[in-house]
Amino acid sequence: MNKSLATNLISLALIGLAYLTPIYHDQLLAIGLFAASGAFTNWLAIHMLFEKVPGLYGSGVIPAQFEEFKTGIRNLIMNQFFTPEKVSAFFAEETEGENRILNPDTVVDAIDYDHVYSSFIDVVLSSSFGGMLALVGGAKALAPLRDPFIRKMREEVLNILTSPTFNKALRNSLKSSHLAEDIVQKADLIVTRRLDELTPEMVKKIVQDMIRKHLGWLVVWGGVFGGILGLIASFFR
Repeated sequence: MNKSLATNLISLALIGLAYLTPIYHDQLLAIGLFAASGAFTNWLAIHMLFEKVPGLYGSGVIPAQFEEFKTGIRNLIMNQFFTPEKVSAFFAEETEGENRILNPDTVVDAIDYDHVYSSFIDVVLSSSFGGMLALVGGAKALAPLRDPFIRKMREEVLNILTSPTFNKALRNSLKSSHLAEDIVQKADLIVTRRLDELTPEMVKKIVQDMIRKHLGWLVVWGGVFGGILGLIASFFR
């Protein structure tokens, strides 16, 4: 069952139980109300990241900041993967023919993904998305994303390096005396074209797939801590 739904149902069940049992009425009611409040507000905050809610300013941040996200992703890829210095390091030895095979695994393994992840977090937090994310824990809320993000980025880099378009551009670039600059320009063109194919809905789905299941725990813990606060509050009534 969906963690968010289960948390909200348990909170409502505690409220209902409070009206059915003659004992611990105040405690069960307070726990249920506080837990429901914590779980619901956290769920609403997560929902507002992806969907526009009428009357709530700032909701639907990800689709609304579609162009900003595309620009951030492009800059991240080009600044971390395809700088002239890094490309030159990959191709330090002269290539004697265009049939030389590039081992993509060597390139993929050479990338510092921890640094890439930190850069991605900085991009997200410095965007309009950062203010909304602060409502659900800020950078700490994204900590569970590190491993899925690194796996996803490794897959995407491998896909780029093994794509026919990239390999064709690479072979053409090997003929040039300005090897690194040519590869960077062609990689930029490929990345830009791919990003131009994205729609706001696709960007929303990409981010949802990466973080929604992890952010669901915020609803669970919102309910748990809300219930604890409710129990404490019930003793002061």
